[in-house]
Amino acid sequence: MNTPAPRLTRRRFLGQSACAGLGLTGLLSTLGTLRLFNATLSAQGAPVDDSKALICLFLFGGNDANNLIVPRDTQAYAAYQRDRGILALPRESLLALDLPTGDGREFGFHPAFAPLQPLFNTGKLALVCNVGTLVAPITKAEYRSGGGAVPPHLFSHNDQQVQWQTSVPDSPRKVGWGGRIADLLQALNADSRISMNVSIAGANFFQVGEQVLQYHVTPSGSIGLTQSDQTWAPMPQLYQAANQMLARSYGHLFEQEYANIMKRAVANDALLKSVLATVPEHTDKFPNSTTATGGLNRVASQLRMILRLIDARQPLGMQRQIFFASLGGFDTHDAQLDDHHALLSELASALADFHQATVTLGLSDRITLFTASDFNRTYNSNGKGSDHAWGGHHLVLGGAVNGGQLYGNMPILEINGPDDTGSRGSWIPKVSTDEMAATLALWFGVAPADLPLVLPNIGRFPHPDLGFMQT
Repeated sequence: MNTPAPRLTRRRFLGQSACAGLGLTGLLSTLGTLRLFNATLSAQGAPVDDSKALICLFLFGGNDANNLIVPRDTQAYAAYQRDRGILALPRESLLALDLPTGDGREFGFHPAFAPLQPLFNTGKLALVCNVGTLVAPITKAEYRSGGGAVPPHLFSHNDQQVQWQTSVPDSPRKVGWGGRIADLLQALNADSRISMNVSIAGANFFQVGEQVLQYHVTPSGSIGLTQSDQTWAPMPQLYQAANQMLARSYGHLFEQEYANIMKRAVANDALLKSVLATVPEHTDKFPNSTTATGGLNRVASQLRMILRLIDARQPLGMQRQIFFASLGGFDTHDAQLDDHHALLSELASALADFHQATVTLGLSDRITLFTASDFNRTYNSNGKGSDHAWGGHHLVLGGAVNGGQLYGNMPILEINGPDDTGSRGSWIPKVSTDEMAATLALWFGVAPADLPLVLPNIGRFPHPDLGFMQT
């Protein structure tokens, strides 16, 4: 039976046009400048100095959070060493954390986190423990019996990445919670022609909104259409032809809208280039994040551009900014100890340098960075690495963080124990992505009454504010 083609609506045309433009020129990554703002909203009364920036740093592949923070007290470490096998870190290599637990438990960071240890111990870095995608709270008994709803395709990379970024695992809609925040607060940036949501790491679901779209830049800067630049010497006639095409009036509604998008994109590319030209490079702010070739590592290069865009917030007219950065390579089924150490070293040096840069610029209280990842990894080994699991631990960094503490619930680290889904050490989350996201959204300026607009499932969970942010 033939399936009829979907009706070509204006929304569908714009979506397809955006995808086509991205593939052909890279220019339409700047479609975040399309201002489909609600005209009834008003930015009157927004404090001039109330700027804030929220940064999602996604660790693609599934970070092994079990070695990010490790039990250090004698009894717990012995159990950890037994169950992790070849993945166990030497106890003497663990970096002690000053925890106000008072219950005899001790924990330490992975040795690669040496740059972050002092930030945790001085209260600028917090850990949210055993957080993951959830439809609703669920017990081990419910999980094993099938009596409780679980996120679909639970151990699939792609599905869990989407669910982390949308925080609505039981809905087919792919609108991210960062996009929903931007839709709600976009009036605070009413004077800006640049989207609130800027990605330094390509397309993502976290920043997809109903109205606010992603604006893509690279670690080097804005992405533009070469032929629209009159300085492009090889074929100046293409510059003239492009401008003539954009200046035309089109009788067809879709053609005219496409031309309008292109004109805005070209104009905003020029705007961002001109503004960034007035902002320091800030490369010197990352002294511990250089590679063997002298450049910045992958995380630091993205955070440097984010720092520049935050530094440019006033000429860009931004009171709120949401950024997306990423680091891949965490799917460590093999050679995990060496690969994971290298990844965490890159991450730690970049985060420490970035935080110090925000302190130097007097911005640390206005900037919060958090990590996310597909899922945790199994507590036991597959012989060379680890496999896909569920609940993990995540970092929250910034001057407004109530750091130096573990939030949520550290799982009982026992194979086939009460928090294990089976027999490999895959922890059932005790904290939902919704609760972690809600805590960040409240700090960013979302009113408590508006949380369901950002996180439709938040009412299913008991802690809309986990307490790790100063609000």
